[in-house]
Amino acid sequence: MSSESLPLFDDSEITRVLCVAAHPDDMEYGGSAAAARWSARGVEVSYLLLTAGEAGMRSRHPEEAAALRAREQQDACAVVGVEDLKILDFPDGTLQSDLATRQAIARHIRRLKPDLVLTQTWDLEVSWGLNHADHRATGLATVDAIRDADNPWVFPELTQQGLEPWAVSWLLVFGGSADHLVDVSGEPLQRGIASLEAHAQYLAELGGDFDPRMMLESMTEAAAQRSADPLVSHALPVAVFPMN
Repeated sequence: MSSESLPLFDDSEITRVLCVAAHPDDMEYGGSAAAARWSARGVEVSYLLLTAGEAGMRSRHPEEAAALRAREQQDACAVVGVEDLKILDFPDGTLQSDLATRQAIARHIRRLKPDLVLTQTWDLEVSWGLNHADHRATGLATVDAIRDADNPWVFPELTQQGLEPWAVSWLLVFGGSADHLVDVSGEPLQRGIASLEAHAQYLAELGGDFDPRMMLESMTEAAAQRSADPLVSHALPVAVFPMN
């Protein structure tokens, strides 16, 4: 990223947010701190995970891993005030940005009627290396699903099910290039850190000396240095797309 300052995203009129991610724990690498900020302000925040992350633990059978990771995700959601969690059953590791995935996301958009959708980047190259295929598929499918949700002639069966078209106002994407910041200073960041720590068994499976607090504090502190507001000590960098 360049050294130019970035503006804060104005979330003052946001009332409902849908967060779409591929796996349990994906939101916790910064996104959950933003969720904590919003839920503390009374915003209705929902999580939609497209897979159960069942292929993410080599030492456990996928069925066992899926159940474990769901429990850890529920704990992570509770920390940041997210009560609405939905985990779909698309296959972990082979997720596609196809019509079925788009329809599933569009269904949730029409059901929840969010002002804002937050998802993960579809970039191939990200700051930590090469992005996961499921992450890329999720980001791309979410972009298309936002348009699908507002089009009465795409997935007309959703309308027949009583789910009327809905126009999302904003798409925010984290994990890649950024043009705005979300202020997560103070309590939101602390809750975000605790939400990542809630994935204790999954993180232990990954091994190494990964420190959730150090990672999130350093990442958000570096981002905050790009804010012109001296009161912002920690921030989540996002790409912002107006959708209507």
